[in-house]
Amino acid sequence: MSQRGDLSEAVRGLVNPELIMLMSNDRQFEEHVKELQKLYPNVPSIGCIGMCYDTRVAEHGVGVVAFFGGVSVAANVLEQVSVMPIKYIQRLEEDLKAVQASERDTICIDFCAGNDACVLTTMYTALGRRNISLVGGTGDGGKVSANGRVYEDAVAYALIKNLNGRVKAYKENIYHRLDQHRFVASRTDKAKYIMGALNGRPAKQVYQEILHISEKEIQTQTFKNPFGRINGDDTCIISIKEVSGNALACFRQVNDSDVLIMLELGDYRAIVKETIGTICREFPRRSAVFSVNCLFRYKLFTENGYMQEYLKEMSALGSHAGLVGYGEHYNNQFVNQSMTCVVFE
Repeated sequence: MSQRGDLSEAVRGLVNPELIMLMSNDRQFEEHVKELQKLYPNVPSIGCIGMCYDTRVAEHGVGVVAFFGGVSVAANVLEQVSVMPIKYIQRLEEDLKAVQASERDTICIDFCAGNDACVLTTMYTALGRRNISLVGGTGDGGKVSANGRVYEDAVAYALIKNLNGRVKAYKENIYHRLDQHRFVASRTDKAKYIMGALNGRPAKQVYQEILHISEKEIQTQTFKNPFGRINGDDTCIISIKEVSGNALACFRQVNDSDVLIMLELGDYRAIVKETIGTICREFPRRSAVFSVNCLFRYKLFTENGYMQEYLKEMSALGSHAGLVGYGEHYNNQFVNQSMTCVVFE
């Protein structure tokens, strides 16, 4: 990585990579995509605008994650994601065949420019049939790149087959349910991610009353008390973006009749240790871990002086790097305030 956005510094010593993932700042993103393509013209690549990390965070610079040997790779893009991503699904189908994807050893990593829930449902029509897991996130600025080209309104993806072992996707949730606060959502606006009412009462008022907070505290309170949508045994976290009249605007779609639950921040230090322990048990030999951490987790950890310690703990897994995302992808789920990662044996 380069803290000052110098791509040549970030790729120093990078020879014969099999795949490159670029994470750059909004000012230099397009320039970095072109520069990377000149330096590595025949190497598959995907990229997005966002902060990245290994043992440190690059907030305004540039980071490059490269895979060397032992992988079979295809990188590509689905376009028009706000209107019709399914139009391009054949590309993903063909790439799955090209890398001979299988459940045990193949992962899809994606960088998305928006409309994530629809994109993931679309991609899963191809991935789900083969039980291929997906890990990814939303970049900033509505732009992504694939193989040296910048795209708007698109999702860039890399299919990576580990030729020397397994792969597995994980999701970490640092919140637990407050079961006494369960709601049915109504008066929603899918396009604007608006949640108007909870159990028939104005959503803003319900949230304030339960937590005894003022209206101006709502935006930061979501770090401690987001909502969760019940999905079988799983909980999809929903962050509050802002107050909209008597409603709450969220970072992911809420539908009428969705069953929601209030969540509360748990002991995240202990939960992180537990995640690392699980990965170490299931993968005693690890070659790499790529993760996506939510911007809100990054803010929470930073404000509590934990971010540097967190990266140090994750580095105990071996080669660890990742993206700070505006939403996290885990298989066909679009979630907030989570960490998703893929482990390579």
